[in-house]
Amino acid sequence: MIPVITASKVYSILGNNNSLVPLALKDVANSVGLTAGSYIVGKEDEGQDRLIDEFGTQALWLFGIPAYKKLIDLALFKTMGYDPKIDVRVLKNKDIFEKAKEFAHNDKIKSAFEKVGKNQKTFKGLTFAKFAASTLMTIGTYGALTHYRHKYTEESIKKKIIEQHKAKKNNTTFTPYNPRPAAFKGVSVKDNEKEQVAFKGGLEDFMFSPVKNLMILDGAISGERLLTSRNMQDFLGYTIKEGSFWVFMYFAGQKIQEHLEKASEAKHKKSIDLDARVIESDELKKAFHDNSLKRSIDAFSNCKTDVEVYEFINKNPDNFIVKMAKKSDIVKTKCSNENIFVKFARRTGMMPLLDNPDVVDTRAYIDIDEFKGVADKLNKLHKQYEESGESLEQFLSGVKKLKRASVWKNMGSCVLALGVLAPAIMVAIRYLRQDKEFQVKEQIERELAFQGEI
Repeated sequence: MIPVITASKVYSILGNNNSLVPLALKDVANSVGLTAGSYIVGKEDEGQDRLIDEFGTQALWLFGIPAYKKLIDLALFKTMGYDPKIDVRVLKNKDIFEKAKEFAHNDKIKSAFEKVGKNQKTFKGLTFAKFAASTLMTIGTYGALTHYRHKYTEESIKKKIIEQHKAKKNNTTFTPYNPRPAAFKGVSVKDNEKEQVAFKGGLEDFMFSPVKNLMILDGAISGERLLTSRNMQDFLGYTIKEGSFWVFMYFAGQKIQEHLEKASEAKHKKSIDLDARVIESDELKKAFHDNSLKRSIDAFSNCKTDVEVYEFINKNPDNFIVKMAKKSDIVKTKCSNENIFVKFARRTGMMPLLDNPDVVDTRAYIDIDEFKGVADKLNKLHKQYEESGESLEQFLSGVKKLKRASVWKNMGSCVLALGVLAPAIMVAIRYLRQDKEFQVKEQIERELAFQGEI
């Protein structure tokens, strides 16, 4: 059976802060806008150069690190007998590690935990090596793409210029081209190189968050683009492009969302800070109606320590807080830990369905504070409903509408900034500086003339 795409699923995906889909949509808008702008001012040669740069980079940006990690899993972890799905952060708390081993859903995973427990130093080293190697290999691949793009653009432009010159020579009297004036001496296609941007951050966050992992890659890409700028036109363009990209891809979206959440609570007395997948779920209404939400909160309130919370998560699969934490990907399950292709195969009948798909996959790390946060947010929402004086239908409908509006406003403003505003600024600056022509093409023409090829 092919899964149906519903409005609630769309909002759930777009409102998921841990998903790469919203980032991909922003990047597509940015790439399309910048490519269109390059075709407007620099015509075909610059547009083609930008097309290769933007969409080639996008493919590496989304799939490079995951692909290299998968290769390292096969080449390193599997050959050494380690389960790569065991999150090294499970080792941070010895008692929780023992519980993870105890609640493992089969003997094979228990054995994998045993091996990791006996070889913790080696496993930690392998995990860091995977993070570092996959990131560096992706950065290296981008460097190769940049070299290819520059070479391809130069050769393509050279070929066109020589062909145009030959055609002109056959139809008109040829006037020898004087060597380039002194003002252009020392100028080459790779002039004006700039210093690479440095990147710093907390290592653990960047290692295990897919979104923050991309920030390291983007730091290298931004630096590479500025470093390999072929002229001032290139450098100014990349300064605007990279600056706007960083602001609206990683920082503005979070700030906009926080502002909208605070405004919703202050003006409408409705919290929308829960994951969109929770707010959009049918289970939320049912839990309010049959009072299972309140019972779940009361049951969880007896947990005092992190180990007790961890044990509660594994022993209470029917608790509403646990269910919503699973829906929010705070607690990973057998099903959620499968890749997108396997999930699709199971849903379409190409692979058999899992037994007990919602059982906790203890190999994954559970952030206890995040789990407690789900409980606190649900409790706050329940109190707001009791104080609202509205019917359950009215209250939850209002929460859902406010959440959807926040998703649209957040995504819309970022897409508009990246796909329209930033490219428009780049085009406007080119016109204001009377710098419409693609400078790479002009430089190549001067090089060919100086070398006597035209």
